[in-house]
Amino acid sequence: MTLLGSRRSKFSLVSSLVLVAGALIYGYLINQRAQLIAPAPTPILYDRSGAFLAQIGHSDDVSGRVDYGYWPLEQLPDRFVRATLALEDRRFFEHAGVDPYAVGRAAWQNLGAARHRSGASTIAMQVARMQQPESRTIVHKILEAGTGVLLTLRYGRQAVLAQYLRLAPYGNGSHGIAHAARLYFDKPVADLSWAEIALLSAIPQSPTRMNPLRPEGLRRAIQRGHQMLDVLLKQKIIDADEAEISHRQLDAVQMPNLPRRPDALHLILRYRDLIESRQLTVASASTPLIQTTIDLPLQADVTALARQYLDHWRSAGAQQVGAMVVSRQTGEVLAQVGSSNYYGPHAGAFDYTRTQRSPGSTLKPFIYALAFERGVLKPTDMLLDLPEGASGIGDADREFLGPMLPRQALANSRNVPATNLLRSIGLETTFRFLRDLGLHDLESPADYFGLSMAIGSLPTRLDKLMRAYGALANDGQLQDLRWAREQPQHQSVRIMSLDTARLITSFLSDPQARLPSFHRYGSLEYPFPVAIKTGTSQGYRDAWAMAYSEKVIVGVWVGRGDDGTMNRMTGASSAARLVHAIIDRVHGNKPGDLADARFPTPPDRKPVDVCVVNGQANDNTCSQTLVEWLKPNEMPKVAAVPPRPDATLKSVPINVVAGRHPGFSLANVDASSPQIHVTISAPTRNSQIWRNPEQPAVFDRLALKADVEPHVPQIVWYVDGQPFAITDPDRPVFWPIQSGEHRFQIRLPYRDETSAIVPVYVQ
Repeated sequence: MTLLGSRRSKFSLVSSLVLVAGALIYGYLINQRAQLIAPAPTPILYDRSGAFLAQIGHSDDVSGRVDYGYWPLEQLPDRFVRATLALEDRRFFEHAGVDPYAVGRAAWQNLGAARHRSGASTIAMQVARMQQPESRTIVHKILEAGTGVLLTLRYGRQAVLAQYLRLAPYGNGSHGIAHAARLYFDKPVADLSWAEIALLSAIPQSPTRMNPLRPEGLRRAIQRGHQMLDVLLKQKIIDADEAEISHRQLDAVQMPNLPRRPDALHLILRYRDLIESRQLTVASASTPLIQTTIDLPLQADVTALARQYLDHWRSAGAQQVGAMVVSRQTGEVLAQVGSSNYYGPHAGAFDYTRTQRSPGSTLKPFIYALAFERGVLKPTDMLLDLPEGASGIGDADREFLGPMLPRQALANSRNVPATNLLRSIGLETTFRFLRDLGLHDLESPADYFGLSMAIGSLPTRLDKLMRAYGALANDGQLQDLRWAREQPQHQSVRIMSLDTARLITSFLSDPQARLPSFHRYGSLEYPFPVAIKTGTSQGYRDAWAMAYSEKVIVGVWVGRGDDGTMNRMTGASSAARLVHAIIDRVHGNKPGDLADARFPTPPDRKPVDVCVVNGQANDNTCSQTLVEWLKPNEMPKVAAVPPRPDATLKSVPINVVAGRHPGFSLANVDASSPQIHVTISAPTRNSQIWRNPEQPAVFDRLALKADVEPHVPQIVWYVDGQPFAITDPDRPVFWPIQSGEHRFQIRLPYRDETSAIVPVYVQ
């Protein structure tokens, strides 16, 4: 073999290897691309009456573009298929993914012109490009051609055509003919007229240039639609009369305004999260329409009311508001306001219906309910609202009200009786019960929160409170909030007895029982039955009101996004006013309206006039009574503190029971006297104490009590190693509460006896 022949042989071999390698690479690449892949269909949301609410799209974090649609087709719409093929790929059913005639025509036209005049992309090639968009170079065209052929061979023409009709862009973020028909004409694609078909089928060629919502784009789309109708007439798909009518309709077409999303972005984002977490699924992927439970007119009114009332409270430091309205009978969410304005200042982007906050006193009804369920409490028991055993906890009015019926203690929202009840039930038992109610999902030990769980140390969310109050409103049945008709419904769970739920409801709806803490005819009183509970967290950081009527459950939170303090903004003075306005809106209540009605009473209980002083049945000698619902076998219990004959419920100011008096002098004690035993009875060791959020600092005091045997004239209290007070050991001393860890000790003047050091933690 000559040298020239040897070189030619080597060149041929190398060329063959390169071609084989290229073919293998090409085959690998098109095999990877030849998959029918589409984004998940994006749903459209409607309110309970069918009004447009929003559509949930696919967001591109890089470009910021949001795309919609991608609805699959249950069956190919025959008329739209014919129109599409007439414009995009007339020989679709004759070639295998690449049209040789179109390729030749495009090459000839493009070679003879300074710029491109014709394309050769088939439906299959366009599917390949839409699934993997790339720059239109000759290399990418070759890849699209091979991918189109392989897609057609692998899946068949019908599947490829269905994929095209699912992915094709129709402008304004819409993809797929099924979504475009719904977006532009609010009808299924099968109901489109020939004129509407002609218009829509023209758009995918250039969605931006033929945007039908712009005058120039609509003109171009109509012009191309006329061409499509002429092709259909020539192919005898439509007759002359249909063509003439369709041409006239196409010239007269008026594009409707696209529905606008309401001012409820937090609500829409909640639906997006429900869909993404699969808590809410569409009934049909081909028509992913979701009918929500939202009442848009009510949503707009609640939003306006929330902003209106918040504007009045801004001078007191309030910056944000959250509100929810739920149907009492069905648990359907009718309205949700996540903040005053999503785009506004003061952390408006946070959804305060889903933000963990201190609930203040709004958990107290559940503590009372658990006490009744556990048999720890009866309606005629007398609860003590006294400084003894208060563990540094007081109330907003700086007073103690003495012995009280449970109805009064809860309706007045007294802190000491609630914490004492919590102590009787048990921290762990209460902690688990609140978890069962869905108010928290914490794994922390109950001791971490301590007795302050009763007054707000256990964080929760407004939406969780709405669900839990639904159990009180619906006779003890706990059910999930319902956001859409398509939402799967779980069976309701009995979380407390009907008897207990109705008894607590009667407490919360009794305006007479709220005296003296809440005056009559204020923000807590209605002309029809409404059960309401307010709450205020430490330092006036959160103001709450939770209420339910015959129709709805309403919850409102007022506060600040930075967790800062407000100026004496309590739940009763702020949030309850907004709740009142919302309930008036729902019931259509007008000033002066009165309703002679009440909530259903607890079964197997009879109304009895009970004396509020001692919890005994009224024998016509008691001047102050309340109607209580008692079982036949329940006998009223004698008061824990015997009343005077003319006793009525009176408050006991803190300064009356305070034990610290100035002017004491050190008493001489005989050092030879027997040993004296000194212990601290209050506070208890390792107590965790929360300062009262509604009480000024000057009245926030912790009772210090001693147990000294035998009795001595005086003792000295030490706090954190420093002398604090000299007092009679039988007299309590009140220490102004300060945050942090503190150590208490008692010492005797002129003697060596001391008590053990008692550490206390104040938050």
